[in-house]
This record gives sequence, C-alpha cells and structure tokens, in this order.
Amino acid sequence: METNSSTKFCKHCGQQIAAAAVICTHCGCQVEEMHQQTAQPNIVINNANSNVNTNVNGAGRYARARSKWAAFFLCLFLGFLGAHKFYEGKVGMGILYLLTGGLVGIGWVIDTIALLFKPNPYYV
Repeated sequence: METNSSTKFCKHCGQQIAAAAVICTHCGCQVEEMHQQTAQPNIVINNANSNVNTNVNGAGRYARARSKWAAFFLCLFLGFLGAHKFYEGKVGMGILYLLTGGLVGIGWVIDTIALLFKPNPYYV
C-alpha cells in the first residue's frame, strides 16, 4: 500500500481513507471534526421591553363591585324572575329570565352554581 498526499489512515481501524474524509468508509467512525461550510449569521437582539400591564377587560374603570352572597340569595329565591341579573345591572338578561322563567329553569340552576364559585366581591 502506498500512501500519497491525497490519503490518510483511520485512527480507529488503521485503513487507508481519502484525506478529505471526515468519516471512515471502512469502520464508520468519525476521524475529523465536521466543519460547517457556511459562516454563522450575526444575530443582533435589540430587546427593549417596554410593555406596561394595563387592564383592558373593563373591570377597572366602569365595573362595580357586587356582593357574591347577595347575588347568590337573589338567584336562589328569585332566580326564575331574573332578580340576580337585575342586581348585576344586566337588564336585558333580567327581562329574558323574567319572560322565560329563568330560561326554563336551566339558566337559573347554572347561575346558582356559578355564583358559588365567584370571588367575593366580584365585578360586573
């Protein structure tokens, strides 16, 4: 076997391989570090975080605090008439509950359960 400048020996199995080879064709081991052909791009991160937490859900400026327990007992005893909806200031829903008997009782039951899980006071 002759060695010339275009070949080299694998450092794992000793076989003759091409000089530019990174992986030995005989044993499959890596004999050289793999060099990336393209240059890494320069990444510039200009992160000026100027976020300001603002409440945009309407619960701050125009919302009024309501008592959970007042709404719950209104719903429990007069929910089929929509009294709790009128208490919350939701006149349209109150009229709908008044005309449909608390949405045929289903809305009344759902609102009674939902009011139990609201914080006291809650905002409408």
